[in-house]
Amino acid sequence: MKNKKRELPYLLFLLVMPILGLVYKILNDNPRDAVILSTQVDGMIPFLPVFIVPYIIWYAFIFGYLVYFWYKDTGVYLKTLTLIVVGELICFLIYFFFQTTVPRPKLVGDGILIDLVGMIYSHDQPYNAFPSIHVLTTFAIILGSISIRNKHMVHSIFIPVMGSLIILSTLFVKQHYILDMFASMFLTSFIYGIVFELIEFKVSKKQDTAYVKD
Repeated sequence: MKNKKRELPYLLFLLVMPILGLVYKILNDNPRDAVILSTQVDGMIPFLPVFIVPYIIWYAFIFGYLVYFWYKDTGVYLKTLTLIVVGELICFLIYFFFQTTVPRPKLVGDGILIDLVGMIYSHDQPYNAFPSIHVLTTFAIILGSISIRNKHMVHSIFIPVMGSLIILSTLFVKQHYILDMFASMFLTSFIYGIVFELIEFKVSKKQDTAYVKD
């Protein structure tokens, strides 16, 4: 734990997340001509309000496991965060030049689940869909967890199961289409191969510094 105290400054890199969120909001509030990437399969996927629960859990899932990765292995934490940052920047570039939209269903009925869906809809405009950042960041955590050694069995099961539910939730609450999901998973896998296989972060135990070794 003494070494982890020396590595506390690395947690400051998490401050990049709200900055990325601000860029997302800017692009989300200024749509250009938006394209609908719906397929026949998307038309067969029902709207299931219950999936708003894992959709919202995403916020704690990403932040919580980035901190967990830092605690278990700062190098894996830095690689996973790099994967997320690079992936989101690529997504932003795509949103700027190729904006897509997902028409939302009319919300009917009462209850906390419908209210939660309405809250998400009101805070997130139906743009910036391809690729899905929800899926990209979640899949990044799933892939990053592979490199975490000596995980408790709970985490070994919870990460892929909850991650899969979060990814599926983007379809069932009609925030994304299948093409958005697969594009994100492909992009994440591509960047993962580069970051985790070709880049090595050396974390100093004596000084609060890190450098990248090609």
